Amino acid sequence: MALFVDVVSITVKAGDGGDGCVAFHREKYVQAGGPDGGDGGRGGDVIFVATDRMHTLMDFRYHRKFTAGNGEPGAGNRRTGKNGADVVIEVPPGTVVRDKASGKIVLDLYAAGERRILQKGGRGGFGNQHFATPTRQAPQFAKPGEKREIIELTLELKSIADVGLVGFPNVGKSTILSVVTAARPKIANYHFTTLQPNLGIVRQDDSSFVLADIPGLVEGASEGVGLGHAFLRHVERTRMLLHVLDISGSEGRDPLEDYDAIGKELANYGDLVNRPTIVVANKMDLPGAEENLERLREKLAGTGVEIYPVSAATRAGFDDLLRATVRMLDACPPAEPFAEEELFDFDMDADASGFEIEREGEVFRLSGPSVDRLIASVNFGNEESLNYFHRTLRKLGIIDALREAGAEEGSTVVIDEMEFDFVE
Repeated sequence: MALFVDVVSITVKAGDGGDGCVAFHREKYVQAGGPDGGDGGRGGDVIFVATDRMHTLMDFRYHRKFTAGNGEPGAGNRRTGKNGADVVIEVPPGTVVRDKASGKIVLDLYAAGERRILQKGGRGGFGNQHFATPTRQAPQFAKPGEKREIIELTLELKSIADVGLVGFPNVGKSTILSVVTAARPKIANYHFTTLQPNLGIVRQDDSSFVLADIPGLVEGASEGVGLGHAFLRHVERTRMLLHVLDISGSEGRDPLEDYDAIGKELANYGDLVNRPTIVVANKMDLPGAEENLERLREKLAGTGVEIYPVSAATRAGFDDLLRATVRMLDACPPAEPFAEEELFDFDMDADASGFEIEREGEVFRLSGPSVDRLIASVNFGNEESLNYFHRTLRKLGIIDALREAGAEEGSTVVIDEMEFDFVE
C-alpha cells in the first residue's frame, strides 16, 4: 500500500515579468527612426487544480518547489517578449492551501476539476516606445518587469465524506466499513490497524453516501497526542458522525467512559461535538453487551441521541442503522468549502506603490517595491531618464513624505547603494 501523506510544505513562485527594451528604429535611408523597444512578456501564473486521479499528497514529498516561467524581455521593432509558462499543481480534492507563516487558508480545492489561480505572474515592463513625448523623442530607459517572491505554503488534505466513523482503536470501525461498502480496509485485532482514512460508498435503498473510516482516536487527540490532529482533520468536512462503541467492553474499557472521552476530544478540536451523531453499539454478539447497552440507553435518555445495536462480526442490525443514517443526512445541510482569507495578497500588485522612509541621523534611507522598480527603470547616465526619475518621485508622493520626515535642502537620501542630495 502506498504511503498515505496528508500534510506537506511546498514553495511556489510565479514568473517575473520580462523587462521592457530600449531600442531605436534602424532602417536604410531613415534617420532618427525613433524609439521602438517592445514590452516584456508576462510571467507565468501559479495554478492549483483538484484532480480525482490523486488521493494523497505523497507526490509532494519528493517535489516541493514549483516555479512558473519568467516572461522574456522585449525586443526592438516593437516586439513583445514571450509570456512565461504557467506552473500547474495538481492536488487531491479536499486539499486546503495555507500560507505557512500566518496559517491563513488561501485556497480550498473542494471539488474535483476545480482550477484556481493562487499567484499571478508579474506584468511585463514597458519598452521605451511608451515614453516618447514631443519634448523627449529619444528616451533611453524602459520599465522593468514586475518581480514575484517565493511563497511558502502548507497543503492539508481533509477527506471529503458525508459520514465519518469515529471511536477508540479496535472498536470495529474498519469491519463496519467492509460490511456496508465494497471497501477492503486492513482489519486486525490490534490497536491502530488503520493508519489512514478509508472511504467507501454505501448504497441503501435508493440512496447512497460516502462513508469514511477515521483512524482510532485516543484521549488527548485534540491536543496532538498520538496522531490526533492527523486523524481529526479528516472529520472536519463530514456532515454527520457515526460514533462506534465497543459495547461489550472486550478491550477492558467501559463503553460509557469511551463515549464521554471521544465527545471531549471532538469538542476540544472545534465544533465537531455539535455535528449530528448516531451512536453505533458494536460487538453485540459478545458477552456483557446487553447489560452495557441498557446502561448506555439510560445515560443518553432524553438527549435525542439515537443508539443502534449492531454486530459487524455477524452483520446484524445494519439495515436499521443505514436507514437512520440516510434520514439524518437528508436533514443535514450540504457541506461547504472552508472560508478563504482575502487579506493575504499573493498578487502583490496592490503593494506596488508602497515605500518606507527610515531616518538615521541626517540620512534618510528610502526603500520599498515602488522604489525598487523605479531604480531598475532609470538610466542614470541619461539626463532625460534622470528627469523622469525626479518627476516619478514627486508623483508617488515620496518628495512630500521625505519633507514630512524632516528632510531639508541638501539632506542625504540613500536608495539601495546610491546616495542623492534632497532637492525640492
